[in-house]
Order: sequence, then C-alpha cells, then structure tokens
Amino acid sequence: MIVYGRNPVREALRGRRARSVARVWATANVAHEPWLTDVRTKVCAADELERVCGSSAHQGVCADAGGYPYVGAHELLAVDSPLIVALDQVQDPQNLGSICRTAECAGVTGVVIPERRAAEVTPAACKASAGAVEHMRIARVRNIADFLGEARDAGCWSYGASANGDTVPYAVPDYSGGVVLVLGSEGSGLRPRVAGACDQLVSLPLLGRMESLGVAAAAAALLYGILQSRDVGLDKAP
Repeated sequence: MIVYGRNPVREALRGRRARSVARVWATANVAHEPWLTDVRTKVCAADELERVCGSSAHQGVCADAGGYPYVGAHELLAVDSPLIVALDQVQDPQNLGSICRTAECAGVTGVVIPERRAAEVTPAACKASAGAVEHMRIARVRNIADFLGEARDAGCWSYGASANGDTVPYAVPDYSGGVVLVLGSEGSGLRPRVAGACDQLVSLPLLGRMESLGVAAAAAALLYGILQSRDVGLDKAP
C-alpha cells in the first residue's frame, strides 16, 4: 500500500507498521524535514510522486507501507472493559478515516469493519485519518451481527446509534464495562439484523431542520459522550 501525505507517512514510520515501510519518496524540500532525517528517502519531483501514489494530495511525500495489518476481533474482546467501535457497511473511506482518527484520539480499543460491502483501510482512508490508522487496531469480520453476539458472550454491551425506532437519549446508559458502539451506513443506518443484535439503541438530539448527522460526526459526539460517562478524567471546565 502506498500511503501519501505528511501525517500518514510520518505515522506509518512510527506506528505499528514501522518495520514494514520499504521505501519513501519525497520532494527535495520535504526530504530535509527533521522527521525524515534518519529515513532513507528517494528525492523526486512532485509529478513523479503523483504517479507513484496516484493522487495529487501527496503533500510532497509518500511511502510503500506494505499491506495493512488487520487484527482478529478476539484480540479486542480480550481487553479488560474494552471500548470498541463497530461499523455496519460504512462505505466511504473518508468516513472510515475520520472515525478512526476520532477513535484513536478517544483511546478506543479498536474498530471493527465487515469484510464485504464496506470501506477498508486504503491510502485514502489513511489520509483522512491523518495517520491514525497506524496506531489503531482494526479488525475485519464476516458479519457484524455475529460479532455483536460474540461481544455479548465476552461481557460487552452493544449500543447502536439510530435516528429511528425505539431509542433512548445517548446520555441515558452508563457505558461502564465493555462497550461496543455500533454505527450504520451513510445512507440507511443500521441494518435490521444488526440493530436487533444491539442491546440498546441510542440517539443524539437533532434540534435543527436536518434529519440526521453524518456518521463521522455522530461517532465523534457519541464517543466523547461515552468517555464522559466512563469518567476518564475529561476536562469539564468551561
């Protein structure tokens, strides 16, 4: 996988895939930046970088980071009181990347995505995450509903974000112990079987004219609401 952009390449070099970064290309200006001082880099023109990575948004640097190292879902469930984000057919790599960035900042244990009909970790997702995917444990599973069943067996409660149906305000649950936050696709939300596999459906207040938040924005609001409930020492001062 060729990742591109300053943040994605920098995080690839210092993240979990650091040893698999085989090659780095950079323009002359970027190659002399301090974070690349000890990295063997091929200096090349911007148009060559664009040919290598397939994007004009390379910011003067790209790297061959190898295949993305997905983890097993069991690794996430084995953590004591995990906080996991499960995405039900989120198909836009920009949304996947944005959610992973928020999840990493919020200290989430890991992210779970389905193997089919969903965005996976691509260079575009890496760029959208600002390199956060290099530090986030991401698992791919055959079926999200089945994963939620495994999570329940492991002692986790699953909360599905929904704007419809029998929901409670997101601030009602206490979110203690193992938690899985389930977010649905950009257009149709949670599929019925996935919604049915959740222990509770929660909703955010919508006080304007729009009928829903984007999935990345909903993920950010809900994750930090969950952190406040879990009492992780957020600064609540005005």
